[in-house]
Amino acid sequence: MTQTYHRGRLIDHVHLRVADLAAAKSFYRAVFGALGRDPGFESDEAISFDELWIDAADKAGPSHVHLAFQAEDRHAVVRFYEAGLAAGGRDNGPPGERDYHPGYFAAFLLDPDGHNVEAVYHGPNTRSAESVVVTAG
Repeated sequence: MTQTYHRGRLIDHVHLRVADLAAAKSFYRAVFGALGRDPGFESDEAISFDELWIDAADKAGPSHVHLAFQAEDRHAVVRFYEAGLAAGGRDNGPPGERDYHPGYFAAFLLDPDGHNVEAVYHGPNTRSAESVVVTAG
């Protein structure tokens, strides 16, 4: 049986805040190295592998999972934020520009379990493909 599915359309990135950044760097370098992956970025403050971003916990301690979902435009970010608040989410950063890169427009909510959930629009862009299409079987 052949299956076709798409990747790269919903999840934008996953962000982990860890208690011990040195230990996390060592762990993730090892496990991703075993999969043939090198860090895409590394500094004293953070390390990343494709869409996974890891940095040190702030005063609140290690985070629950941070999930970022892709939005088609700024209006979708606002709709995400309003719908999440109406459904019991808690504000963790209202819709607005962020200084991560030019055009980064996002909103953050805490879900009922405290996970940080984000919708992000990266500004006008051209993608090389709508998604990665995987055919299995």
